Formats: sequence, structure tokens, C-alpha cells
Amino acid sequence: MTSHLDSDAIRSAEWVREHLDQFQTDEPDYRLVEVDMDPGVYDDWHIPGAVQINWEEDIIDGLGGNVVDQSEAESLFGELGITRDTTVVVYGDQANWFAGHAYWVLRYYQHENVQLLDGGRRSWRLEGYEQTQDEPEYPSCEYTIDGTNEDIRGYKHDIRESLDEGRPIIDVRNPQEYRGEKPPAEIPNTTDREGHIPTAANVPWGKAVNADGTFKPESELRDIYGEYIDPDSSTVAYCRIGERSSITWFVLSELLGADAVNYDGSWTEWAADETAPVEDAPEPAVTEGDF
Repeated sequence: MTSHLDSDAIRSAEWVREHLDQFQTDEPDYRLVEVDMDPGVYDDWHIPGAVQINWEEDIIDGLGGNVVDQSEAESLFGELGITRDTTVVVYGDQANWFAGHAYWVLRYYQHENVQLLDGGRRSWRLEGYEQTQDEPEYPSCEYTIDGTNEDIRGYKHDIRESLDEGRPIIDVRNPQEYRGEKPPAEIPNTTDREGHIPTAANVPWGKAVNADGTFKPESELRDIYGEYIDPDSSTVAYCRIGERSSITWFVLSELLGADAVNYDGSWTEWAADETAPVEDAPEPAVTEGDF
């Protein structure tokens, strides 16, 4: 399956298959990294040569959702046999739900050569490509982070400024969460307050993908997100702990070329602040495509 999107940020299953030998050597030029909502599926099968990142243990600093700190990121990437120059292709289950977050973390720490496998595990399986249960071991590398890309990360003060200045905010959670009814069972609830950030539009992250988990064509993505892109300001995407909003950020920034940030503190951080305003009225929401 060849991707229909013209972006250096994504790779098709066909492209990965064609380069599979390069992803299975000790040389750190290429690395496949699998990141799943359910880490156990990696043991069932994975793409040959793929190493694993456990999203909850490796790239999120506790249930608050904030990105893991620099020293831990350096250790993690180095242990996986990744250098600053490695071409990293990330993929996972559930339409790359958590793989998208790993992509964002890599970009936040200014790793340039990183792509997302369009459609993730499902795309690879549907093509009938080779699977394995063998876990590769690669020589560790030294990975040094020179700084962070703050242009793609949102903070609580950015949300407050967005509210004051009328900048677009997208709540990518499901409509039930948006209305303050319930969080998904797989995402721990760490706050007593429910609802959404005032003025935020509800566009569930799954709107961006097809039934097979691949991204929709650019024209359809622009139809979905166009009204939330402001050429004069940055669009903020958030969810509960910043992982689902990474996919929406990816679409806005990497596929559509918009100025966007992922608020990784997201609802967990916002709702924990009693001074932060919230709404729970059942405002109109985009309900189709809640993956």
C-alpha cells in the first residue's frame, strides 16, 4: 500500500518492506520502533528488526502526561541503538495512537530523521508482510540531546493566552469526554473535574484516519481541520494526557504544514488547576470517526 500523502513525515508499509534489510543491522543508520497502546501485542508479533518503547514507562513522566525528561530520553534512545543521525520509523497499534506520541517526543528533542508508518501494525498485517516474535538486540549508542523544540509544545500559559486572544483550540477526545461524561477506560482518570477547555472545538483524533488506520487524503484533512488553522497564530491540540493530541498535532503540523502545538499536560494538568476555567455543556461535537 503506497501512501497517498506527499509528506516526508510518513512512510508506507511498502516503503518499509523495501528497506527492511537496513532496519535489521547493527549499524545505527535505520531503526524501526514499535509503540503500542497495549505493549503486549509486540510479543505476539512485530515487524522484523523492530525494537519496542513502552509508552507509559519510557516516554511519559507519570500519569500527568508530561514528556519524559532529557536525561531519560537520552538513555532510552541510546539503549535502542539510535543516534542523532538515525532514520527512525515509528509505528504501533490503534492507528498509531501512541506511536504518534513517540514521534512527537522525538521531534520535541529535535531528532530530525523520524517518520510514522502510515497505518501502523494494521497496515503491515493487511499487506501480508513478514512478522516475527524475535526481539532484536542492537549495540547501544551515545545519544546527546542539544535542546528542545519548544515551537511544537504547548503549556498551560499558552492555553490561557489562546483563550484571551481567541486562538483555535482543538479537544481531540471523544464527545463523551468533551461533554464531561466519562473518560475512556484505558486512560486513567487523575482529576475530579470533567468537561473541556472553554472555546475548544471537539474534533476526535480518529477523524483523521481511515478504517484501516491510514491517514485520509490531504483534501479531506483540510476539510476537517481547515477552519481551525489560523495563519497568524498557533493551533493548540489537547486530550487527556497528550498522546491522542499528538496525532492531531501530526496532521496539522507535519501533513498540513500548519503552526500547531501539542499540549502534553492536556486535560489532566488543566483540570487539576482549580483556577483554570472548564465547561461541560453538550456543545456541538464532531462525532464521526472516533477511533
